[in-house]
Amino acid sequence: MTAHETQATSPRSRNAGDTRGTLIRAAERLFAAKGVDGASLNEIKRAAGQRNATALQYHFGDRAGLLRAVLDKHLPAVDARREVLLQQYEDGVDGVGGDGDEGDAGSGAVELRPLAVALVLPAAAKLADPDGGREFLQIVAELLNRPEPLVEVVVTKGSSIYPWRRLLEPLLAPESTAVFHTRFTAMRFCHAELAARAAARPRRDDRLFTSRLVDLVTALLAAPVSEQTARLLHERDRSSRSGR
Repeated sequence: MTAHETQATSPRSRNAGDTRGTLIRAAERLFAAKGVDGASLNEIKRAAGQRNATALQYHFGDRAGLLRAVLDKHLPAVDARREVLLQQYEDGVDGVGGDGDEGDAGSGAVELRPLAVALVLPAAAKLADPDGGREFLQIVAELLNRPEPLVEVVVTKGSSIYPWRRLLEPLLAPESTAVFHTRFTAMRFCHAELAARAAARPRRDDRLFTSRLVDLVTALLAAPVSEQTARLLHERDRSSRSGR
């Protein structure tokens, strides 16, 4: 391509990029405020100041394509941060779990805290992202906390959640992973708390909130299966076998 051709095509390319970016930003705001299914595509087009009736379909195809573009705008940065923390964990780097002062916490919680950090901190960094980060957190929380969670929309091929799950598995009781899905419960709780923070007025400093959220996610992951829960699980399994 000649310099003249580049100059001739660049304005159109820039305009297409501007239109796409404006639609994504409008979708972020409305998806966060009204829900992914609650905001109409016409509302999004109007909020983006887009008069071309086919612009959204041209750039994204449909609602699912627009949602994918919103998530793809933010997830790579979250995954990159999490991959660094997971690599540090595997390499045995000191300080991955926080300030290193865990008080009288049990050894299990101490082992789990670095992995709680790897779940929480990369997503919590979006609280300080002025370009749709807070809206992104609200959207992800909605997708994960639906009655039928859209996990496959958030956790796609190559997601950093897969190695996070793998590293957690040997630290959890078998029933925690196979029956009670504790890792997913931790994800849902983490994102629900981040979404609530994101929906509120911005704070000058989120470090205390984030550290306490790591505490709570650690405790959730470390929660033992009580005798009563184990008994009820055994009764359910026995009833299922006898009903065959």
